[in-house]
Amino acid sequence: MARDRDSGFHSAAGLIRYFDQEDEKALKVAPWIVVALCVGLSALVLYVTYTWPLQ
Repeated sequence: MARDRDSGFHSAAGLIRYFDQEDEKALKVAPWIVVALCVGLSALVLYVTYTWPLQ
C-alpha cells in the first residue's frame, strides 16, 4: 500500500521563496499613490454617472 504523502507545505514553500525575492528593476509605487488613484478614479466614475445618466 502506498504511503499518502502531504506535499502541500513543500509546494507552498517554493512559492514563498519565489515571491519573497525583490526585483531591483521592478516599478516601485508608494501605497498612498495607489490609494489616491483609487479615490480619484472612484470620484471620476461617480461624476460621470451623475452627469450623464443612461436614462
